[in-house]
Amino acid sequence: MGIILFLIDTSASMAQKTYLGTSYLDAAKAAVETFMKYRMRDPASRSDRYMLVTFDEPPYAVKSGWKENHGTFVAELKALQATSLSNFSVSVRETFKLLNIHRLHTGIENYGQGRNPFYLEPAVVISISDGHLMTNSDGIDTELLLQAGQHTEGSELTKEIYRWDQRLFSVVLRLPGWGGPGNNPKDLLPSEQSLAKLSEMTGGKSYVVSSQRSINQCMESLTQKLHSGVVVHFQKMPISLAAPKLQAQIAQTGRASPVLMETEQADLTKMETARMSSSTHLNHLKTSDTGRDTPPPPFYNQQQPKPTWDDTKKMIYVKIHPKSNSGIGHWPIPESFWPDVSMQTMIPRDAHPVVWFDMTEVNPLLVENFPFDKYELEPSLLTQHILEKRNYSTCWQVYVENSSSTGGLQYPFGYLKASSNLSTVNLFIMPYNYPKLIPLIDELIHVHMRPSSSWRAEFADYLTSLPCYYIQVSAYHVGHF
Repeated sequence: MGIILFLIDTSASMAQKTYLGTSYLDAAKAAVETFMKYRMRDPASRSDRYMLVTFDEPPYAVKSGWKENHGTFVAELKALQATSLSNFSVSVRETFKLLNIHRLHTGIENYGQGRNPFYLEPAVVISISDGHLMTNSDGIDTELLLQAGQHTEGSELTKEIYRWDQRLFSVVLRLPGWGGPGNNPKDLLPSEQSLAKLSEMTGGKSYVVSSQRSINQCMESLTQKLHSGVVVHFQKMPISLAAPKLQAQIAQTGRASPVLMETEQADLTKMETARMSSSTHLNHLKTSDTGRDTPPPPFYNQQQPKPTWDDTKKMIYVKIHPKSNSGIGHWPIPESFWPDVSMQTMIPRDAHPVVWFDMTEVNPLLVENFPFDKYELEPSLLTQHILEKRNYSTCWQVYVENSSSTGGLQYPFGYLKASSNLSTVNLFIMPYNYPKLIPLIDELIHVHMRPSSSWRAEFADYLTSLPCYYIQVSAYHVGHF
């Protein structure tokens, strides 16, 4: 799997007693041991590296590094005491800082040269806390302070503090002090909303548990989410860019694709609904009986929109070579800018690449024995939407904005396609601008690898559309084909 880092709340509030007669910190320690017991059942756990970090001031927060043995980890876990502050902001920043320092030495980020899903160092951060108000030496924090550019290593090149193969899962303990196990809460406290938001931003999830049984179920669920992969932000192509495709299709065939017509109508309906909802919300605030703004519903509607099928962050699973323990792949996801030798500084990238998909149904292009990459998507509303169409013979092309010299969403680098048994959805990553390259490769096969002068001219024209970091990998695969 990679690195599994436990971030344990060791603030004084973790010393409070539960209905079991033990403290919150004891419950957190038991949760870690339960997780490790479940995890050992998986043969892939042999490559796991554990870290233990607390809420103590750095550098004393690191109790066990990933190079320590299992005995040291367990001994440090049992020795934890609830004596620090609830400085979650600093603890999270230091946690991701520890993970990212090693990445800078290995060069795994590959800045400015495309984003290779198979260059990964998967890490899962599991935070266990009581979810109380976050405190520091200056007072109380009402929200997490994790802005980019706070002098952390790598902040000049990546906007967020986390990376696309790092996920945060937060576990909030709400164990009652007497009586018995409580019911799972429906509402989140302000501090818990911040934890939930950050977890969702990284591609993880937040859990609120109120009994020993729910803690065990939570730990078992977490062990099933340990996959090797990277998180990608999928978004549907907007109307302003899909409309020209619609007009071109009408000009060529005399009719529009039902999928495009459906998409355009759905977008218009969504925009109108959002406008009416916003107006209703403002009117409600103005006419509130209490004379004060009504607190917004927890989490999704407050700071981050509820995930939908046309705008979602989900993981793509990367296959790991059993011997080398490294990812398997050939082609990168393009950068969201066109590299140029005149650039003075590197443009910082988003932690999760934004991949736009066009719902225009096209036929998939493949050439036998020519390399391509196939990644299964984590089940989500997007995969459900694609599978419900029950069409595995066509695909949706994917783009990265501003990856070409002309900007915009110009050339596709792959496509989304349902599997033949309609059980999964896969992201196929191909050479950049593959609709132009694949026919050229196919033509080259038919002429027995003896290209004509016109073929050479078309291939040279194709090369001009490529970002510079594609030249070497394209020349290698075409030359070895």
